[in-house]
Amino acid sequence: MIIRSTSILSFLLFLVVSAKKFKEEEKPAWAKKDIRDYSDADVERLLDQWEEDEEPLEPDELPEHLRTQPQISLDSFVLRIKDTDPEELMKLTKKGRTLMTFVKVAGNPTRQETEELTKVWQSSLWNNHIPAERYVIEDNRAIFMYKDGSQAWIAKDYLIGEERCESVTIDNKVYEGKHFSKVSTQSTKEEL
Repeated sequence: MIIRSTSILSFLLFLVVSAKKFKEEEKPAWAKKDIRDYSDADVERLLDQWEEDEEPLEPDELPEHLRTQPQISLDSFVLRIKDTDPEELMKLTKKGRTLMTFVKVAGNPTRQETEELTKVWQSSLWNNHIPAERYVIEDNRAIFMYKDGSQAWIAKDYLIGEERCESVTIDNKVYEGKHFSKVSTQSTKEEL
């Protein structure tokens, strides 16, 4: 432990000496302190100095919250709005952004059945070049997360066509599965 803390201290000392182009009399008060007396704020300032001469990250390497939102040309969209459904606008606004969808499995599956079924669906999406992460949250529900949110609607079209898919929810809009109807749910409730 002594060797490790000594090497960290020597590294920090190296950073202090070589980080800024200050002459000894121009150094700020925090830089004149002994390195062992540095506070967290001092170390943070030292890190900022260290990184100030680095080249900025490429836009695709930035964390998602720092990326610029894709620009949507509403002029060209307005011309086509009569022929286009509202989902097209949603696809454009979600492009390049992370989006989660909720998938509900029909019937009364166990958690294991839901796990296996959604794993097959996830593999099918990956095979069609739609990367999706999958998280089972209940016995009959799972979250599918897409790094490019515009792909969620393509995945939705696939998922609602599956026999055991009850519904897919994207941005609080529920899309019923093609093999599942509200009538079958109501008749099941009436039988109970």
